Amino acid sequence: MTEREFVGVHTSDEQPGVATLLLSRPPTNALTRQIYTELVDASGELAARDDISAVILFGGHEIFSAGDDVPALRTLDAGQYGEIAARAVAAVAAIPKPTVAAVTGYALGGGLTLALAADWRVSGDNIKVGSTEILAGLAPSPDATARLTRAIGASKAKDLVFSGRFVGAEEAHAIGLIDELVAPDTVYQAALAWAGRFDEHPPHVLAAAKAAFGPGQLGCQP
Repeated sequence: MTEREFVGVHTSDEQPGVATLLLSRPPTNALTRQIYTELVDASGELAARDDISAVILFGGHEIFSAGDDVPALRTLDAGQYGEIAARAVAAVAAIPKPTVAAVTGYALGGGLTLALAADWRVSGDNIKVGSTEILAGLAPSPDATARLTRAIGASKAKDLVFSGRFVGAEEAHAIGLIDELVAPDTVYQAALAWAGRFDEHPPHVLAAAKAAFGPGQLGCQP
């Protein structure tokens, strides 16, 4: 297994069939080329593990991800960086198990796109999310806008992309960015409860069920 610095795969004895795909780059889990590369590797590991039935995507109890590390991004070719990011998010979306994003604090820009790669999103009622790239003088990638549009529709997606505004928990839930709101200190437990429901299903059946949704699950246009 490849040694990874910022992305880990963790299981527990209490619920061994559920794995946590953990982002750990304090203080904001800002996304870099290395993190995206590690996400691809970790997603491949999870896809190959028959002992895992479901996956929690988690950034820790303080913040899911504040988005791309803009200073690091500006040192790279924008097209190349976009391809790396899209490949990583697609790899997470393609994990052949039910996936839930446990969203805490903020999920902004690329962090929101990453959360949208999960099959379900649970958050605290104090979170802020947004497609905030324009605030840094950037535009979101076509992959990011495709995922956002599939989640909330074109008009709402354009409002978020053009304004870059922060969206509170209640609105995020109402428009479909978040599927379940819970108390802030119970986000991970709620995600664990959602993921744990699938322990008794054979992994190959879950994989087939997820594949039945087709290419659209990856956020691409069918």
